[in-house]
Amino acid sequence: MGSPHRVRALPGGARLVTESMPERHSTSVVFMFAGGSRLEDERLAGVSHFIEHLYFKGTRRRPSSKEIADAIEGVGGFINASTDKELTAYWARVPSEHTELGLDVLFDIVANSRLDPADVERERMVILEELRMYQDQPQDYVQNLFEELIWPGHPLGRDIAGTEESVSRLSRDDILEYADARYRLPNLVIGAAGSLDDDDTLALVSKGLSLREGLDGVLAALPPSPLDGPRVLIRRRETEQAHICLGARAFSYLHPDRYALDLLNTVLGEGMSSRLFLNIRERLGLAYDVHSFTQKHRDTGYLGVYIGVDPKKAVDAVNAAMAELRSLGESEVSADELARAKEFTKGRLRLELETTNGVAFWLTYQEVLLGEIKSIEEELALVDAVTAADVKRVADELLSGTMQMSVIGPFSRDSAFRLAIGA
Repeated sequence: MGSPHRVRALPGGARLVTESMPERHSTSVVFMFAGGSRLEDERLAGVSHFIEHLYFKGTRRRPSSKEIADAIEGVGGFINASTDKELTAYWARVPSEHTELGLDVLFDIVANSRLDPADVERERMVILEELRMYQDQPQDYVQNLFEELIWPGHPLGRDIAGTEESVSRLSRDDILEYADARYRLPNLVIGAAGSLDDDDTLALVSKGLSLREGLDGVLAALPPSPLDGPRVLIRRRETEQAHICLGARAFSYLHPDRYALDLLNTVLGEGMSSRLFLNIRERLGLAYDVHSFTQKHRDTGYLGVYIGVDPKKAVDAVNAAMAELRSLGESEVSADELARAKEFTKGRLRLELETTNGVAFWLTYQEVLLGEIKSIEEELALVDAVTAADVKRVADELLSGTMQMSVIGPFSRDSAFRLAIGA
């Protein structure tokens, strides 16, 4: 049975995706705009994230952040936003009888924000502190360094929040110009899921549309250049634990092998039954935290491994992780291991879609990035169709690419790390 969602075209090029979940007591609404930090040049680095912060500082109808928060929290709801590299989302979850209020507040934020000059300066200081705090968290910062290696000289390899230099020089005029270019109806998909009526929701949304229609002044999403070889980047710090990310470019979210990649990632490093956890942590005792992860964009992606390890054991842990990667390309995973990976993947997806918020994001994300929406049954069937031979083939293809590694820890030389990844 297909998903009971409906997609409607809205005036000006926006779209509405709804799914009725009458057994729920809440409704979640997502306003998702195509475009994020990937579309920023060096001069505007961090502007999408800056705008997301500013839109919660006050509108013409709700002049302060307190009034925005009170409107939603006053009925027991939640409101938030997020900026990614290829999209920006604003969302609210409210008791179903307050769906109209949730929509009204979101429309107010994205169409009527004041962008007061004083708020711009205050929020600039907040974001600069956020950037500095992030660099003080090596387990997170090491992934940012890794992405600089995976996509060198490209917006995808830059922190979503920008740099201290770019945030310091962004002017209010820069922010207004960029917001005007990106926050337009053709870039907007509105998703709603919960105890709602499709037609009533359409009427409420149509009444609230006031963004501009045409598109202009928008940068193209240029693909990253090919890598010229493996690299190791070390940030020397006298930390108690070394933090390491290693991996290689992989597939986009449009690539037909993305499901095989996800299962490879599950076998390799998702959860306490994965190979990395069982072998590197449990059997060898080399690292407390070790796992793998993927990142996918429209035309690229990567498979990465994170290791948090005693500096004295760092090189041994990297060699052990590389051995696990190579083993996936040398022989097929067993039928039992593949079956467990599939059940893990399918189960996690089902759990994510238990909430109205999960469903609203699931629908909106697909419509924005893929241009079509698969039902959960269709998605699960694509996972089930992956074979052990597919996983082995994908592993072999990834390992033939150039490995990259970022390291934060008390190291003065990179020779042993370079040797481990063939650099």
